[in-house]
Amino acid sequence: MALIAFLQAQNCSNYVGSWRAPASASDFLTAEYFARIARTLEDGRFDMAFFDDRLAMPDIYDNSHELAVRHGIRSVKMDPTVVMTVMAMATRHLGVASTYSTTYYEPFHVARHFATLDLMTGGRAAWNVVTSLNDSEAANFGRGEHLEHDLRYDRADEFVDIVTRMWATWEPDALVVDKETGFFADPAKVHRLEHDGKFFTSHGTFPVPPSPQGRPVLLQAGASGRGMAFAANWADVIFTHFANVESGTRTYVKLRQGIEDAGRDPASVVIAPLINVVTAETPELVERKQAMLEGLARDEDALALLCEALNTDFGTRPYDEPFTDTELRAMSYQGLRDRVITLSGKENPSVRDFVEFSGRGKLREAKIIAGTPDKVADQLEELHGTCADGFVLAAASVPGTYDDFSRLVSPVLRKRGLLPDRYEASTLRENLGLPPAGETRDAA
Repeated sequence: MALIAFLQAQNCSNYVGSWRAPASASDFLTAEYFARIARTLEDGRFDMAFFDDRLAMPDIYDNSHELAVRHGIRSVKMDPTVVMTVMAMATRHLGVASTYSTTYYEPFHVARHFATLDLMTGGRAAWNVVTSLNDSEAANFGRGEHLEHDLRYDRADEFVDIVTRMWATWEPDALVVDKETGFFADPAKVHRLEHDGKFFTSHGTFPVPPSPQGRPVLLQAGASGRGMAFAANWADVIFTHFANVESGTRTYVKLRQGIEDAGRDPASVVIAPLINVVTAETPELVERKQAMLEGLARDEDALALLCEALNTDFGTRPYDEPFTDTELRAMSYQGLRDRVITLSGKENPSVRDFVEFSGRGKLREAKIIAGTPDKVADQLEELHGTCADGFVLAAASVPGTYDDFSRLVSPVLRKRGLLPDRYEASTLRENLGLPPAGETRDAA
């Protein structure tokens, strides 16, 4: 069972009320804060700490950053690749992953950045591939507006193709480093990249040799049809959302079929849905803790998050006025939009429907698994293999959620043989059970 911790290099988790939880620490601007979390995750046998990211503060609601700053709605956003390096240095086995955008960076920069991280962590690095979401991100990079949805994925396809080809330019045994003969590396085993495409031109020799795991692991969480096709083609690990076992199983089957259609072995990809876990020693404590955590949510915060994700300002719109077809088509995060349409049963939902059915800013944005440690383990075991190869654990408090899981649930999962007693390998790729880099395509 793959275990991945869902993190942000900021003042809160994806649950923006988390910074106000009693079990949340407030030294989130320090290295020790993230080092403590890393050690906790490694004690709990997590495979990876994964950092989600946006390249702008949520400032689309009412065309202002005022609410985000006042309520601490993701108003701090540090560079997650720096933070994840701190976590890697505090541990020996924990994999570390970060989001980096294919819309606002260049392939060579990303390829060298993550290849270097992979070497410095001993083969424990991963790149979460995103296309970014909104005009605020575009403005931070001097662009007039964000790219259209499918065009972003067309650019991302070419981007990832270049990056993975750069990572493959050094053959595994190219580096010799023979001091006596002065022979450093075999030029015949280091290959030049020549690329002329629709979005990028890249000609040169990549200067970073491969890590012990060959290349960084690729993550993706596309939720639209185009996004899911992109994930099926490229990702080693795919993140999903699900409301119940039935919908989760449908998504799981659809993704595995998409992976096969892309010429890849479905067994070579880990599919992991996002979950929230609330656990304690007794049912009474679980109930009290869940009520307290759910009470941290505020609808106003949800509006700021929805505007950020959909690239649409809800601030001056009547709360119950349905969006037009044109307005819905213009929304950036199509997977979120489609989920609200499905759950609300309305082809043209209103702002109220988005707040109610998106789960944005609420604990139930991810499936809640609540109960004593044995009950949580029962539910995870039931879901494992049915609609998940592993799980992405979101945090309602940081580090409280990870402390609870590692202290209470992980020992039960280890006892059942669902988690190892100790890490079985040194690289992230091996600990996730992924095949060696370059061997994920069907031999046919």
